[in-house]
Amino acid sequence: MNKPDLRRTGLTDALGRRISYLRISVTDRCDLRCRYCMAERMTFLPKDQVLTLEEIALLADLFIARGVRKIRLTGGEPLVRRDIVDLVRRIGRHLGEGLDELTLTTNGTRLAQHAEALFDAGVRRINVSLDSRDPERFAHVTRNGDIRPVIEGLAAAKAAGLAVKINMVALKGINEDEILSMLQWCDREGFDLTLIETMPLGETGEDRTDHYLPLTQVVEQLRLHHELLPIAHRTGGPSRYHAVEGMGVRLGLITPLTNNFCADCNRMRMTCEGKIFMCLGHEDHVDLKTAFREGGVDAVQPLIDRALRLKPASHDFRIGGNAPAAAVNRHMSVTGG
Repeated sequence: MNKPDLRRTGLTDALGRRISYLRISVTDRCDLRCRYCMAERMTFLPKDQVLTLEEIALLADLFIARGVRKIRLTGGEPLVRRDIVDLVRRIGRHLGEGLDELTLTTNGTRLAQHAEALFDAGVRRINVSLDSRDPERFAHVTRNGDIRPVIEGLAAAKAAGLAVKINMVALKGINEDEILSMLQWCDREGFDLTLIETMPLGETGEDRTDHYLPLTQVVEQLRLHHELLPIAHRTGGPSRYHAVEGMGVRLGLITPLTNNFCADCNRMRMTCEGKIFMCLGHEDHVDLKTAFREGGVDAVQPLIDRALRLKPASHDFRIGGNAPAAAVNRHMSVTGG
């Protein structure tokens, strides 16, 4: 296949937002079935519809050449993809030469096996999705997942030198009584914590209205125990951070429903089948796979330009009232959040 033209032609959408952050889903498969993320019984893509790791790497080369400074690898669960560390090494070669950061979001179940290799390949920071530390509650949220390998994976990540941020989806009636203790645990462990409002993506067999917990309410409760002070810290994504009085932990808030963060969106998402979604909350996309396989990088360039023109001003996430059960049909696991 053609090598990408290394001239930087830029990535700016129709609203003038500079796109510097690409999230790449390397697989739609996952070894857990979190209730807010996917249905219990899922049909996954056949192998021939999924980009090869070499194809993902070449497309990553192109986006870096056009100005992407940060790449996050996601899934599904990225660490279930065979030879995933080879891809991390391949993309990681750009670090310091066009790419500022390469990160990963994982559920942690296979982190113990890969933590050292990820660090050696250039990853310095990871997000680990963990909605409860209680084994029974964890099993409920993940539909029978085992928390023990996750805890082992977190220990391995610390030992390898990886900075860890815990991502916790706030779920009314499920884990709202655990948020303060999760914050305290993260402080003890040296992790940061980001709380996330549940988003209406895909039919999961669950009523999200029942479990939607506005983070405005969570913050009110946390402030009964600790003063929260907004800080300028950013990690490239939508999280807005707070210092917590008396703690070293940074608390992030991702609030797509109570405080829309789209005005300064700097992100695109590429699925494992080569579709570029300009917004997590819209179905509009461009399909790079066929063009790439038939015409290489040159055929992909105008499709990326089209994606930039189509990027919407904001999502339209709503929960409750007359809002549909899902804002879009695809599950969170398809685009990796």
